[in-house]
Amino acid sequence: MRGKPVTKRKIQFDVKFNDPDIAKFINYIMERGKKTVAQKIVYTCFEIIKERTKQDPRHVFNKALKQVSPLLEIRGRRVGGANYQIPFQVRGERRFTLGCRWLITAVRAKRGKPMAEKLADEIIDASKGEGAAVKKRAEVHRMAEANKAFAHFAR
Repeated sequence: MRGKPVTKRKIQFDVKFNDPDIAKFINYIMERGKKTVAQKIVYTCFEIIKERTKQDPRHVFNKALKQVSPLLEIRGRRVGGANYQIPFQVRGERRFTLGCRWLITAVRAKRGKPMAEKLADEIIDASKGEGAAVKKRAEVHRMAEANKAFAHFAR
């Protein structure tokens, strides 16, 4: 390993809910440094969720992330001239990152509604165990399960 390890920066909590996970999610939504736009999208989305589900939007958001976040993922590894897809367990931080990324990708793929509404729909669907992001997780888990025979190459 070259150089020294990168130190983790402390992320500031978000303004409204004082939650680091929501602050990170806002940062993932943000494009071209426009944080206020991202905050507006997320907070509007949370209002829509509260209105539709009659529950705390943070609870629904955390449940959705739990449903979307993968436990296993596959990584390619070259062994003796052949490439194998080897299943690995996912660390907690990467699990959160992948879950957020898949949620946002699924939302951006939809067309026709404002971003906040699409995000609210996807979060509500994910909390129920449905939606495109949950499908992506199932696909990744299926691939990992199919390549379980190569797990002994993981080191």
